[in-house]
Amino acid sequence: LFIVVVAVNSTLLTINAGDYIFYTDWAWASYTVFSISQTLMLIVGATYYLTFTGVPGTATYYALIMTVYTWIAKAAWFSLGYPYDFIVTPVWLPSAMLLDLVYWATKKNKHSLILFGGVLVGMSLPLFNMVNLITVADPLETAFKYPRPTLPPYMTPIEPQVGKFYNSPVALGAGAGAVLGCTFAALGCKLNT
Repeated sequence: LFIVVVAVNSTLLTINAGDYIFYTDWAWASYTVFSISQTLMLIVGATYYLTFTGVPGTATYYALIMTVYTWIAKAAWFSLGYPYDFIVTPVWLPSAMLLDLVYWATKKNKHSLILFGGVLVGMSLPLFNMVNLITVADPLETAFKYPRPTLPPYMTPIEPQVGKFYNSPVALGAGAGAVLGCTFAALGCKLNT
């Protein structure tokens, strides 16, 4: 029950992270920020419960609860007429599986979990999260279906240049996620001491 309660709270914190339909103009620019926020929210809770129970598989269970509760919450929005694709949420599961795999493969070594698990989740989630952006409905179609009020000039988003490799939102998200993932994995472990 304790795991369920905290996973639900994590879901509430990540519920908008990755909802690119509502950030059509900023989709590529905000992608990195969303990826990092999801990475950190997943890894701190999953690492905490993984080391709390000591059972490989707990991280995936944690991600599954987050996924199910996100489906429930966003299905409610969908029923109210908001656009939503169900494929956008299970991106946490593969990264959580990697975390479980590291914990199991290193015979429950917390330091390996922090270093290897943190890097793997941090680098993998932005890649899986790209599925979110690819499968979202066409931005122009969405803009016409769900018109928004016109923004004043100083609020109008500037289109970022994302076509070049050195400005890749996936690479930036993976690099930042790999560094921060270790830090938050360590925090998750520290919560048990």
